[in-house]
Amino acid sequence: MKTFFRLFNPRVLLAAGMGLSALVATAQDLRIGFVNTDRIFREANLAKAAQTKLEQEFSRREKEIQGLAAQLKAASEKFERESPTLPDTQRVARQRQLVEQDRDFQRKQREFQEDLNLRKNEELQSVLERANRVIKQVAEAEKYDLVIQEAVYINPKHDITDKVLSGLNGAK
Repeated sequence: MKTFFRLFNPRVLLAAGMGLSALVATAQDLRIGFVNTDRIFREANLAKAAQTKLEQEFSRREKEIQGLAAQLKAASEKFERESPTLPDTQRVARQRQLVEQDRDFQRKQREFQEDLNLRKNEELQSVLERANRVIKQVAEAEKYDLVIQEAVYINPKHDITDKVLSGLNGAK
């Protein structure tokens, strides 16, 4: 019982109240900004240019992969049509050939996807580095204390994505 009254001592309550008011005053002075990185990757001219560059760089290989897929499909359909009339040795040989073609196709498709993902990550990293420099410039110019790039919820009044986009799109 004495411990209970000690916790509610007027001095303890006064100290706790002063600490809370100092915390609230500090929080009121804090300027927070938010940047939507998904929008940056979709709308920034630099990101659009990187996407176009990747499409040009990988379009030939993508067409090759599509061609291989079409060849494999045609060969498979032909085998399905002809297999009932083929001798066992020919049927087994063509079946092995189809399996080998499929394995080759899967390998090339996997390599293509890995190369594309690697290059995409490199390009996005470059865009992100430039965006971070612009974010820092905006934060320093407008005296933000904290800029967040990922959040579950953010009040739209704290969103500075448009300022960052205009800084990115205006920069060369």
